[in-house]
Formats: sequence, structure tokens, C-alpha cells
Amino acid sequence: MEHITREDGYHLHLLHTKKFKTLHICLKFVAPLERNSITKRALIPYILQQGTAEYPNAIELRQQLDLLYGAVLHIDGSKKGEHHITTVRLEIANEQYIANQSHIIDDAVQLLKEIIYHPKVENGAFDSNVVEREKQTLLQKIRALKEDKISLANTRLIEEMCEGEPYHLRVHGYEEDLADLSAGELYNYYQQMLAEDQLDVYVVGDIENMNMKNKIAQLISKERQSSIVKTDPTVPERPSDTIVEKDQVQQAKLHFGYRTGITYDDPNYAALHVFNGIFGGFPSSKLFTNVREKHSLAYYAASRLESHKGLLFVFSGIAPDQYDRARDIILEQMEQMRKGEFSEDDIAETKEMAINQLKETLDNPQGMIELHYQKVIGQSDKNVEQLIKEIQQVTKQHIIQVAEAIQLDKVYLLTSEEAE
Repeated sequence: MEHITREDGYHLHLLHTKKFKTLHICLKFVAPLERNSITKRALIPYILQQGTAEYPNAIELRQQLDLLYGAVLHIDGSKKGEHHITTVRLEIANEQYIANQSHIIDDAVQLLKEIIYHPKVENGAFDSNVVEREKQTLLQKIRALKEDKISLANTRLIEEMCEGEPYHLRVHGYEEDLADLSAGELYNYYQQMLAEDQLDVYVVGDIENMNMKNKIAQLISKERQSSIVKTDPTVPERPSDTIVEKDQVQQAKLHFGYRTGITYDDPNYAALHVFNGIFGGFPSSKLFTNVREKHSLAYYAASRLESHKGLLFVFSGIAPDQYDRARDIILEQMEQMRKGEFSEDDIAETKEMAINQLKETLDNPQGMIELHYQKVIGQSDKNVEQLIKEIQQVTKQHIIQVAEAIQLDKVYLLTSEEAE
């Protein structure tokens, strides 16, 4: 069960479970996706892991983590819908299972406080040497996208499909921003982020009678005033079009972008969840069995939902000379969904797989946090148990209604330079 309390400027989510022998503390800072801040937010996680005021380099910081029975720190950035999320996670041993070690959680909270609120600073700025070094780390990450052709194709599809919308922004930021980004400017933005981002703190583990509320209150040392701004999915009134780009690839990437108009809090979300499972979400789906296995047109073929933006993506890898056939057969699978050309057995099997997938996610501490965080980003009261119940109640007619409302927005093809 999730116990949520509104504290002074943040929400505390306590998830008591005896499933794990470890304890997980996770802070999620969220702000609107914006072009002028995305590269700063991408760089900050790298900086924070390179040392603090008390432990001024990455080696000393890692030593402190090792002293906490091998605690694991992870800081990263992601986007959900029109929001950017900076996540700070610390996994530690639960002191209840270690004799005479009743200080571990308090020590872990103090170390987290040091990492978040007392980074290594010189004259009101991040350490300039650290910043310049981590700029290069991020630059390598940005440039690596060119080599990962599947991710590149999906990124380019989103940029074209969501042009003018915040969601088009690249989560790792932009190379052109890095050169002029100073250590002082970055530190000032970080202070703004600490004060203004909405903050949700999750604690997962066997935490009964641990007084975690007071322990976390000692961690959060800044007054904060912020809340998530709700954004409704947009469904532009425009004809779909096809974008073709060429690169040095042997396997072409054929990706589709659809607008569903349905987000996590929508009453139709469970039906969309089942729709996606039948269409392309599982190995038994139409895309996998028809495009990949029956017609041997694709090396891979699958679909994925972006549940906070109301988008559906189809991914496939094809031979460059098979574009027309692959495109037609993928579009045909969507048409079959609209016509209800799937069986009650398909629905029952997909429901079972979808529910099992959700339950398996709950068996992992990080997955548990992410599933519960869906409610926060979606500004919804819908918990996992309720979603499972709604999935069980989905009917064939409900799936057809969802399919009929889905609109094709963009087709994106990344193909070889020699292809016609």
C-alpha cells in the first residue's frame, strides 16, 4: 500500500513491503520541458555524481557509498509527456537485517543530503574542471545517438511529429548549448531547480516503525513551491505525411507515429493498453506475427505507447527495398484492429500478459516506484490495482472504439544512401 503525505514543499510516498531486503530512497524533480533548460538538466546528473563539498571527487564519494554496505547511487534524466524528470536513487541495505547497524539509514540520508544540497562548489559555481570534463561525457552521449540507428529514427520521428510541442525536445540536450554553458550558470539553474521543481520522494522497503517521515524531513532542506502543470494531448488536424532520410545503414528503420488522444488518466486508457498488446506490444501481436514472421518483412516489429502524451509508436527494421510492402502490411494491421479482426482469445491472452507484466514490474523496487509515479505525472488517482481491474473489464467493442479514434500522424523512413 502507498501512503502519501503532503509535506513542506514536497510529497512523501511510503511503500511498505517485505519483498525486498534492501531499502530504496528515490527523489523525483519534475519541471516543464523547455528548450533553454534541457541541456542544463541533462548535464546536472553527471556533475552531481563527481563529488561533494565533503567528498570532493568521485573516488571519495564511491568510498562513502561502499561504507554503507555497498550502497548504489544513480542519477539520471528522462521525459514523460511534456515534463522533464531528474531522478536521484539510492539503494541501501536495510539495517533491520544487519546486526548492530541501526545507523545505516540515517547515514544514507545524510549522504543523500550532501550529494543533493552540498555539491562541490567554487565561488558560487560548480567546479569548472568537473563541468568541462562532464560536458565531454554528455557530448559523447549526444553524438552516440548517430550510431544507434533505432534511437536516431525514433528521435527524428518525434522531432518531426511534435514540431512546436515541448515533447519534441531531445532528453540529452543539444551539442550547440554546451560550449557557452558556464559552471556559474549551471549552478544557478540547479539552485532554481531545487527550489521550484515539483518534488516527490519515494521510500520502498520494509519500513514499518522506522519513522521515515522524520528521516526524510531531515533530508529536504529547502523551502519549495511548485506543482505540475497539466497538459492535455493535442491531436492536430492535418493529413499524415512521410519523411525519408538517408544514412549509412544496411537495415532501414521504418517507424510510424500515431495520435491516440488518450493519456494515463483517461477512462479509455485500459482499452488502449489492451489494444497495444494485441497490435504490437507482445510477441503474439499482429505486428510481430504478420510483419516479421508470416511475411518475413522485418527484422523486428513492435509498438509502444507514450501514455502521458497520447502517442503510439510503431518500430520496424526492414530491408531498404521492402519499404512499400512493409508499410502497406503495417497499415493493414491497424485497419484490422479498427475492423475488429481479432478474437476473444486474443483479448483474453493479451489481458493476461498485460496484467502479468504489471505484476512483474511491481516485483522490482524501481519498477514499483515508476508505476506509482505514473499517477503523479498523469495527475490521476488511478493506482496499479485499479488499472488491472479496468484491464480485466475491457471489451472487444471498447478496443475497436479506441482503434477508430487513433490517427496516423507521421511515417518516418531512415534508409540506405543507395536506396531508391
